[in-house]
Amino acid sequence: QVVPNYELLLKNISAKVVLVTGAGGSIGSELCHQIIKLNPKKLLLLELNEFVLYKIYEELKYLNKKIEIIPLLVNVQNETRVNEVFATFKVDTVYHSAAYKHVSLVEENICEGVKNNVFGTFIIAQTAIQNGVSNFVLISSDKAVRSTNIMGATKRFAELCVQALYDGNKNTQFSIVRFGNVLESSGSVIPKFKEQIKTGGPVTLTHPDVTRYFMTKTEAAQLVIQAGAMSKSCQVFILDMGQSVKIKDLIYKMIRLSGLKVKDDQNPEGDIEIKVIGLRPGEKLYEELLLGSNPQKTYHEKIQKAQEPHIPFNQLKIDLDSLTTLLKENKIAEVKEMLEKLVTSYKSNSKIVDHIYNEKENLKNYNKKLPTIKDKENNVISMKTK
Repeated sequence: QVVPNYELLLKNISAKVVLVTGAGGSIGSELCHQIIKLNPKKLLLLELNEFVLYKIYEELKYLNKKIEIIPLLVNVQNETRVNEVFATFKVDTVYHSAAYKHVSLVEENICEGVKNNVFGTFIIAQTAIQNGVSNFVLISSDKAVRSTNIMGATKRFAELCVQALYDGNKNTQFSIVRFGNVLESSGSVIPKFKEQIKTGGPVTLTHPDVTRYFMTKTEAAQLVIQAGAMSKSCQVFILDMGQSVKIKDLIYKMIRLSGLKVKDDQNPEGDIEIKVIGLRPGEKLYEELLLGSNPQKTYHEKIQKAQEPHIPFNQLKIDLDSLTTLLKENKIAEVKEMLEKLVTSYKSNSKIVDHIYNEKENLKNYNKKLPTIKDKENNVISMKTK
């Protein structure tokens, strides 16, 4: 971790009205902790989950009693309510962190993932422009790059929405910040491995060769704030995540640090077994941060910028309208097909595992078999009669 640039940290926060969406989430809550130290005029906590909103509000309200902290129970998909918030509080800076981020859960609930990650982002960004917000920062993900899953595809589509909206606007500065896994996040493997070791194992590994990037929550939040302060148009910023980590090596190290030994063919008397369970639908062996190959340096050593292709607003609006119709009718297969068409870097590596889709397919197949079953029953009855 490098010492942050305080000029960049203060630029869009000090004496400003700052709004954080997904304020109770892993990154959102850490952003709030960092923002409160930089003396905003007001800090608005926008969150859908009541419990995590209560938790982050309780944590923050005693840290700096001079700053007004406002907890708001709002769904980012509720355009009327979002507009009311922006208009009422005269927001200066937005950090849009609200998203569904668990790969397997989004893969199993496709339409809700698209509604929240794509349309939630579009609504927040468009409303920011309409209300004269000065700066808008989208928290993106390494999974948006050449994604093999719905979550990553929706995050890339969210980036495309922000880029398209910027084309027709000159008042709001946009920035998109991409980074990998955050160590203390709710979806991090570290707490999961700790718990598995504590209970005697086995520790579950998806694949022996799987690798991931990691960064601490504090460093990620500080770099997001600094990257957002550097944007001069609608730039994509890439955080330097260091070297990717082989998850198998990480597990071995965690077991050793717990004072235990790995149980395997070489050491059958060991304490903790590692069980390979296979990649889940949508998962990749490794993650990437760049769509292109020529990142440019910025004057911050841990932040790079990239030039990424985007869709013109007029075309995007047509696509969004078509997608809205499919979502209303819950046409899951068609929604996935449309994502593959619009996000050209997205290549799904699994069949549809959405629960509603699969249940409907099972019912269809069952109903197709019913006449055959009835025919057999009728034949048996007919033979008995004879």
